[in-house]
Amino acid sequence: MLHNQGYYTPDTWTRNTAQQQQQQAVHAAHAQQQQQQQQQQQQPGAADDKKIYAWIGELVAGGQKETALLELSKKREHFADLALVLWNSFGRLCGWLLLTVAGVMTSLLQEILSVYPLLSPPNLGAHSSNRVCNALALLQCVASHPETRSAFLNAHIPLFLYPFLNTTSKTRPFEYLRLTSLGVIGALVKNDSAEVISFLLSTEIIPLCLRIMETGSELSKTVAIFIVQKILLDDMGLEYICATYERFYAVGTVLSTMVQQLIQNQAVRLLKHVVRCYLRLSDNPRAREALRQCLPEPLRDATFSQVLKDDIGTKRCLAQLLLNLSDQVVNEN
Repeated sequence: MLHNQGYYTPDTWTRNTAQQQQQQAVHAAHAQQQQQQQQQQQQPGAADDKKIYAWIGELVAGGQKETALLELSKKREHFADLALVLWNSFGRLCGWLLLTVAGVMTSLLQEILSVYPLLSPPNLGAHSSNRVCNALALLQCVASHPETRSAFLNAHIPLFLYPFLNTTSKTRPFEYLRLTSLGVIGALVKNDSAEVISFLLSTEIIPLCLRIMETGSELSKTVAIFIVQKILLDDMGLEYICATYERFYAVGTVLSTMVQQLIQNQAVRLLKHVVRCYLRLSDNPRAREALRQCLPEPLRDATFSQVLKDDIGTKRCLAQLLLNLSDQVVNEN
């Protein structure tokens, strides 16, 4: 009677329970497989490590150097020790391949040197630009790592990038080249290292950045002024820029030009950096006295009030700048 009323018999119950267990096991195995695949994508395993070492080998002596540059530039965010492998492999067996620092780093520098003849007259195409920018991305990896940064500076490698920053062509390949080169310098200053600032002040990085701030694309301007701002935030950098009238005038003139340009394009990211650069300059007594006379009027009136209405941080910086320049602040000298 129970069977006829639709209830399970013991055999039916056992059979259905076994089927459910099998289905659950299949689902669990599938879920575990998906989880393993996700973990493998997020954390490169031994197989991926071997691929990276193989690509590094191609940089030194292989026939797929261009592909190696592309693949390694893609992997740099997912392989924490790539900078160390690129730089510190001298006399050490990496996987199955013996590498040397000279081989890897020289190979990257050769990529940079190979496009120098294309800079003047400007004849850099998209293919060559993409290739050298992949090499620059690997140099940025080395520049940003705390264990390779000092050696990177001691080798004066940033100087190899200055010819790229000195270009003026507005074509896309050149713009990409300048932007990627600025990214390497930006990676150096990002960590607020006095060693980095000291090195940069011994070079021509400030005038190079100033020209890009004045004539570059919005993105290049943003990175260039970020570098100048980081230099200013260091006491040594502020003292250097304010040490002579010529240096202060050069920086102040470009910042003033940017303010006039911002009236038209209203680029908030740039305006943030401009205000913070002026604010930092106002910390120097001589610069503060000069800014009382030459601070652009649009920063004194309500020209940018609408642009900054939601940016509380920049509004506070601007208010502090105006306070610093007011007669209430007595010159320390």
